[in-house]
Amino acid sequence: MPIEVLASRGVDTLRFGPMKPVGLVDKRTGTKNYAVVQLRQDDAQANLYNLVGFQTNLKWGAQKELLQTIPGLENVNIVRYGVMHQNTFINSPKVLNPSFQSRKNPNIFFAGQITGTEGYTESIAGGLLTGINMARYLNNQELLTLPQTTMLGALTAYISCPEHTSFQPINSNWGIIATMEMDRKTRKDKKLKNQLYAQRAIDEIQKFHP
Repeated sequence: MPIEVLASRGVDTLRFGPMKPVGLVDKRTGTKNYAVVQLRQDDAQANLYNLVGFQTNLKWGAQKELLQTIPGLENVNIVRYGVMHQNTFINSPKVLNPSFQSRKNPNIFFAGQITGTEGYTESIAGGLLTGINMARYLNNQELLTLPQTTMLGALTAYISCPEHTSFQPINSNWGIIATMEMDRKTRKDKKLKNQLYAQRAIDEIQKFHP
Protein backbone atom coordinates (compact mmCIF):
# COMPACT_ATOMS: atom_id res chain seq x y z
CA MET A 1 0.00 0.00 0.00
CA PRO A 2 1.38 3.47 -0.85
CA ILE A 3 2.82 5.30 2.14
CA GLU A 4 0.68 8.36 1.37
CA VAL A 5 -2.49 6.26 1.53
CA LEU A 6 -1.47 4.89 4.93
CA ALA A 7 -0.70 8.41 6.15
CA SER A 8 -4.13 9.63 5.04
CA ARG A 9 -5.83 7.15 7.37
CA GLY A 10 -4.79 8.93 10.54
CA VAL A 11 -2.02 10.72 12.41
CA ASP A 12 -0.76 7.55 14.12
CA THR A 13 -1.19 5.11 11.22
CA LEU A 14 2.43 5.23 10.08
CA ARG A 15 3.93 4.88 13.54
CA PHE A 16 1.90 1.74 14.06
CA GLY A 17 2.94 0.50 10.62
CA PRO A 18 6.25 0.91 8.73
CA MET A 19 7.47 3.55 11.24
CA LYS A 20 6.70 1.43 14.31
CA PRO A 21 9.22 2.33 17.07
CA VAL A 22 8.54 -0.54 19.50
CA GLY A 23 11.72 -1.79 21.18
CA LEU A 24 13.91 0.96 19.72
CA VAL A 25 15.25 3.27 22.42
CA ASP A 26 17.88 5.98 21.95
CA LYS A 27 20.78 4.58 24.00
CA ARG A 28 22.33 8.02 24.31
CA THR A 29 19.37 9.55 26.09
CA GLY A 30 17.10 6.64 27.02
CA THR A 31 14.32 8.32 25.05
CA LYS A 32 11.66 6.15 23.47
CA ASN A 33 11.24 7.06 19.82
CA TYR A 34 7.92 8.40 18.59
CA ALA A 35 8.47 6.91 15.14
CA VAL A 36 11.44 5.52 13.21
CA VAL A 37 12.57 5.12 9.61
CA GLN A 38 14.37 1.88 8.79
CA LEU A 39 17.30 1.94 6.38
CA ARG A 40 18.67 -1.25 4.81
CA GLN A 41 22.23 -1.35 3.47
CA ASP A 42 22.18 -2.07 -0.25
CA ASP A 43 25.87 -2.32 -1.15
CA ALA A 44 29.07 -3.73 0.35
CA GLN A 45 30.65 -0.27 0.65
CA ALA A 46 27.75 1.01 2.81
CA ASN A 47 27.19 3.90 0.41
CA LEU A 48 23.65 2.95 -0.60
CA TYR A 49 20.69 2.47 1.71
CA ASN A 50 17.13 1.48 0.96
CA LEU A 51 14.17 3.01 2.77
CA VAL A 52 12.16 0.01 4.02
CA GLY A 53 8.37 -0.16 3.72
CA PHE A 54 7.88 3.11 1.83
CA GLN A 55 6.24 2.26 -1.48
CA THR A 56 4.77 5.35 -3.03
CA ASN A 57 3.10 6.90 -6.05
CA LEU A 58 4.39 10.37 -5.13
CA LYS A 59 6.16 12.35 -7.86
CA TRP A 60 9.94 12.47 -7.56
CA GLY A 61 10.06 16.11 -6.51
CA ALA A 62 7.62 15.44 -3.68
CA GLN A 63 9.60 12.39 -2.61
CA LYS A 64 12.82 14.40 -2.35
CA GLU A 65 11.13 17.17 -0.40
CA LEU A 66 9.58 14.67 2.00
CA LEU A 67 12.76 12.66 2.57
CA GLN A 68 14.76 15.77 3.37
CA THR A 69 12.40 16.59 6.24
CA ILE A 70 13.50 13.39 8.05
CA PRO A 71 16.18 14.10 10.69
CA GLY A 72 19.54 12.86 9.42
CA LEU A 73 18.46 12.82 5.78
CA GLU A 74 18.49 16.59 5.18
CA ASN A 75 21.29 16.27 2.61
CA VAL A 76 20.42 12.84 1.26
CA ASN A 77 21.40 12.06 -2.33
CA ILE A 78 18.60 10.02 -3.89
CA VAL A 79 19.94 7.46 -6.36
CA ARG A 80 16.64 5.73 -7.12
CA TYR A 81 13.20 7.05 -6.31
CA GLY A 82 10.40 4.97 -4.85
CA VAL A 83 7.86 3.21 -7.04
CA MET A 84 4.99 0.79 -6.51
CA HIS A 85 5.47 -2.88 -7.29
CA GLN A 86 2.70 -5.17 -8.43
CA ASN A 87 1.36 -7.47 -5.73
CA THR A 88 0.35 -10.67 -7.52
CA PHE A 89 -1.74 -13.21 -5.63
CA ILE A 90 -4.28 -15.89 -6.39
CA ASN A 91 -7.91 -15.78 -5.28
CA SER A 92 -7.18 -18.21 -2.44
CA PRO A 93 -10.76 -18.43 -1.07
CA LYS A 94 -11.80 -19.91 -4.42
CA VAL A 95 -8.62 -21.87 -5.07
CA LEU A 96 -7.15 -23.24 -1.83
CA ASN A 97 -7.97 -25.47 1.09
CA PRO A 98 -6.57 -24.56 4.56
CA SER A 99 -3.79 -27.07 3.83
CA PHE A 100 -2.56 -24.87 0.91
CA GLN A 101 -3.75 -27.59 -1.49
CA SER A 102 -5.65 -26.70 -4.65
CA ARG A 103 -9.36 -27.42 -4.38
CA LYS A 104 -9.63 -28.53 -8.02
CA ASN A 105 -6.29 -30.27 -8.50
CA PRO A 106 -4.99 -32.06 -5.37
CA ASN A 107 -1.56 -32.46 -7.00
CA ILE A 108 -0.98 -28.71 -6.81
CA PHE A 109 0.02 -26.79 -3.65
CA PHE A 110 0.77 -23.08 -3.26
CA ALA A 111 3.01 -21.31 -0.75
CA GLY A 112 4.31 -17.83 0.05
CA GLN A 113 2.94 -14.39 -0.71
CA ILE A 114 1.10 -15.60 -3.80
CA THR A 115 -1.44 -17.21 -1.43
CA GLY A 116 -2.29 -13.87 0.20
CA THR A 117 -0.28 -14.23 3.41
CA GLU A 118 1.89 -11.11 3.53
CA GLY A 119 5.12 -10.83 5.50
CA TYR A 120 8.36 -12.79 5.66
CA THR A 121 7.46 -14.85 8.73
CA GLU A 122 3.99 -15.60 7.42
CA SER A 123 5.33 -16.77 4.06
CA ILE A 124 8.04 -18.91 5.65
CA ALA A 125 5.55 -20.52 8.03
CA GLY A 126 3.11 -21.14 5.20
CA GLY A 127 5.87 -22.65 3.08
CA LEU A 128 6.80 -25.01 5.91
CA LEU A 129 3.20 -26.16 6.34
CA THR A 130 2.84 -26.56 2.57
CA GLY A 131 5.99 -28.69 2.39
CA ILE A 132 4.80 -30.90 5.24
CA ASN A 133 1.41 -31.36 3.59
CA MET A 134 2.94 -32.16 0.21
CA ALA A 135 5.05 -34.88 1.85
CA ARG A 136 1.98 -36.23 3.66
CA TYR A 137 -0.03 -36.19 0.45
CA LEU A 138 2.63 -38.17 -1.39
CA ASN A 139 2.61 -40.70 1.45
CA ASN A 140 -1.20 -40.97 1.44
CA GLN A 141 -1.49 -39.35 4.88
CA GLU A 142 -4.16 -36.94 6.08
CA LEU A 143 -3.22 -33.30 5.46
CA LEU A 144 -2.67 -30.96 8.41
CA THR A 145 -5.12 -28.17 9.14
CA LEU A 146 -4.00 -26.14 12.14
CA PRO A 147 -6.56 -24.83 14.67
CA GLN A 148 -7.64 -21.20 14.44
CA THR A 149 -6.35 -20.63 17.97
CA THR A 150 -2.86 -20.54 16.37
CA MET A 151 -1.73 -17.69 14.14
CA LEU A 152 -0.85 -19.89 11.17
CA GLY A 153 -4.12 -21.78 11.55
CA ALA A 154 -6.02 -18.48 11.63
CA LEU A 155 -4.17 -17.22 8.56
CA THR A 156 -4.86 -20.35 6.53
CA ALA A 157 -8.50 -20.27 7.59
CA TYR A 158 -8.76 -16.63 6.55
CA ILE A 159 -7.24 -17.00 3.09
CA SER A 160 -9.19 -20.18 2.32
CA CYS A 161 -12.60 -19.02 3.57
CA PRO A 162 -14.96 -19.36 0.58
CA GLU A 163 -17.27 -16.67 2.00
CA HIS A 164 -14.85 -13.87 1.08
CA THR A 165 -16.40 -11.64 -1.57
CA SER A 166 -13.46 -9.25 -1.96
CA PHE A 167 -10.24 -11.00 -0.98
CA GLN A 168 -7.07 -9.02 -0.17
CA PRO A 169 -3.72 -10.23 1.26
CA ILE A 170 -3.29 -10.07 5.03
CA ASN A 171 -0.55 -10.11 7.64
CA SER A 172 -0.73 -11.99 10.92
CA ASN A 173 -2.79 -10.06 13.46
CA TRP A 174 -4.74 -10.75 16.65
CA GLY A 175 -8.03 -9.89 14.95
CA ILE A 176 -8.19 -13.18 13.03
CA ILE A 177 -7.45 -15.41 16.02
CA ALA A 178 -10.37 -17.37 17.52
CA THR A 179 -11.75 -15.34 20.43
CA MET A 180 -11.01 -16.32 23.99
CA GLU A 181 -13.25 -15.94 27.03
CA MET A 182 -11.82 -13.54 29.63
CA ASP A 183 -13.07 -10.99 32.11
CA ARG A 184 -13.39 -7.31 31.22
CA LYS A 185 -10.33 -6.27 33.23
CA THR A 186 -8.11 -8.78 31.45
CA ARG A 187 -9.50 -7.85 28.04
CA LYS A 188 -8.63 -4.17 28.64
CA ASP A 189 -5.03 -5.12 29.52
CA LYS A 190 -3.69 -5.46 25.96
CA LYS A 191 -0.33 -6.92 26.97
CA LEU A 192 -1.85 -9.56 29.26
CA LYS A 193 -4.56 -10.39 26.72
CA ASN A 194 -1.99 -10.98 23.98
CA GLN A 195 0.12 -13.10 26.31
CA LEU A 196 -2.89 -15.31 27.04
CA TYR A 197 -3.64 -15.70 23.33
CA ALA A 198 0.01 -16.53 22.64
CA GLN A 199 0.20 -19.10 25.43
CA ARG A 200 -3.01 -20.74 24.27
CA ALA A 201 -1.55 -21.06 20.76
CA ILE A 202 1.61 -22.67 22.13
CA ASP A 203 -0.46 -25.10 24.20
CA GLU A 204 -2.60 -25.97 21.18
CA ILE A 205 0.41 -26.66 18.96
CA GLN A 206 2.03 -28.84 21.61
CA LYS A 207 -1.05 -31.05 22.00
CA PHE A 208 -2.12 -30.97 18.37
CA HIS A 209 -1.91 -34.50 16.93
CA PRO A 210 -3.71 -34.70 13.58
